[in-house]
Amino acid sequence: MLEIERKFLVANDSYKTLACHSDRIAQGYLCREGGNSTRVRVRGEKGYLTIKGPSLDGGLSRYEWEKEIPASEAWELLKLCHGGIIDKMRYLVKHGNHIFEVDEFFGDNAGLVVAEVELGSIDEEFEKPSFLGEEVTGDKRYYNSSLTRVPYKCW
Repeated sequence: MLEIERKFLVANDSYKTLACHSDRIAQGYLCREGGNSTRVRVRGEKGYLTIKGPSLDGGLSRYEWEKEIPASEAWELLKLCHGGIIDKMRYLVKHGNHIFEVDEFFGDNAGLVVAEVELGSIDEEFEKPSFLGEEVTGDKRYYNSSLTRVPYKCW
């Protein structure tokens, strides 16, 4: 499946009152080579294994495959991950015809808040909520896999 998304810094915390749902997420990376990554995630009470291909179109799109696994297995796999574990709260905010995923990071990435929106096509238009700031689509520093190597606190 091809994933097309745009990523933004978040300018204010109004997303918290607009959110329709939130989950705590722990995630790490088993492998990161040549733009490919294998991610393990625990989101709420569920576990996931995700494989992503290299970014295309300046970071706008990439291949993604995801499979739900038992949370207990995901916690075990997180012990094998390279680098640190990402700890974040994800807020889901409906705005216009889209759902924005807003991630507030903790630990070594505390202070970083980013929002992503998935699109059906690269040129799809969408309404921007007031909490969106600067667009950082394609800036590899903001990739979760990069944040395990060089956390936000080190920038």
